[in-house]
Amino acid sequence: MITATAAITPLADTAEEFGAALLAGRHVPAEPPDAPAGAAPAAMLTGFDPLRWAADTLPDGPATARRLPRLLRGASLPTATGTCVAARVVADAGLPRDWDARGALVLAGGGLGLAHQAEEHARTASGRGPLPSYALTHQDADVLGAASELLGARAEGWTVGGASAAGTLALVLAARTIEAGWADHCVVIAPAAELSAAEIAAYRRSGAMVPAAQQSGGTVCRPFDAARSGFLYAQSAAAVVVESAAAAAARGRPALAVVAGHAQRLDGVRGTGPDAPGQAAVMRAALSVAGLEPADIGYVNAHATGSVLGDATEARALRTVFDGPSPPRVNSTKALAGHALTAAGLLGVVATVAQLRAGRLHPMPHLSEPVDPELGLVGPVAEPFVPAPALATGYAFGGMNAAVVLTPPAPPARSAGPARPSTPRTPSEEQT
Repeated sequence: MITATAAITPLADTAEEFGAALLAGRHVPAEPPDAPAGAAPAAMLTGFDPLRWAADTLPDGPATARRLPRLLRGASLPTATGTCVAARVVADAGLPRDWDARGALVLAGGGLGLAHQAEEHARTASGRGPLPSYALTHQDADVLGAASELLGARAEGWTVGGASAAGTLALVLAARTIEAGWADHCVVIAPAAELSAAEIAAYRRSGAMVPAAQQSGGTVCRPFDAARSGFLYAQSAAAVVVESAAAAAARGRPALAVVAGHAQRLDGVRGTGPDAPGQAAVMRAALSVAGLEPADIGYVNAHATGSVLGDATEARALRTVFDGPSPPRVNSTKALAGHALTAAGLLGVVATVAQLRAGRLHPMPHLSEPVDPELGLVGPVAEPFVPAPALATGYAFGGMNAAVVLTPPAPPARSAGPARPSTPRTPSEEQT
């Protein structure tokens, strides 16, 4: 069960505000206000202040804010945002600060602080660096260390790579960890990823990122639209708490949604090109784990980034899986929130939970000419939605495919008593 969500985005500082912004059709700005002419469009967390954020949004904001200056000294943006969303999601889930061995932290993403690394490389080349702290701050594990210290977590901790599929893959690992009996609850963290000028230029030259010439007041990200021209880079962080049903019931925590199915597949091909059969295979595998048929799915939160090749490929995969007379409704959160890269999959899950709970699907304001009119795409206006099973996907360069099935929570049942420690199963006994 997902019992809490958190988000820090250019749209909002909390998951609740983020969901409301999506349903209202608000989209991130296409460029920083001080961007130089010709710069790549992007929605940045420029000026993010962990102390202010903690004081404004955490239940124990002043106390946490006093601890952050020492904890985050010299930290990169991924470490700061990852630690903050972890603190918020744990507070919202009502988890105790000091964990025992029945918990786990799962970090989504790899190569998170590339801008931070570029700054230290430049400092070194000029003879002024690197800073001694760079021995720690250049590593993704710094996020895990900072979050675990703030939370008092002395349990299992993992980092999960997977490029733009990392957020989805981290949730898959968390669900499997709980199903296998290795933990009662997992905190999944997807920090904001920061690119350096080199990665931004490479994305633009590859045709994946929207070109600078397309800046037009925020209408640059057009998933599934014939006029799409690439993704809009947007720095965002997300987190969720996943628990076993028994653990949540023992703590009296209601579920926001249920992770009913999950899957991961490789295309078996190196490169940047997406593969429709691989995407279809991972969606079918997630449905199989959930014990559902394609006709049972009412909504798909698509990976669709607004790229020319990627969206066309994903549309074919969706039509392959959902080929019945009543396809599910489909939208892409990137139409409003931009592409958060390694955090994108988990941010999509936060958006999916918000829509299931609201009974409404967020719009895609810039969809004017659908790449496939029969795909069931949500258009420029939000739609009512009777909560039903949903599918959220994450795809990445390198042939990485992941999908999770989320269902509305069942009516609350009376707890049968405290959760009993479960016995870990061997890998052969895991549900696959």
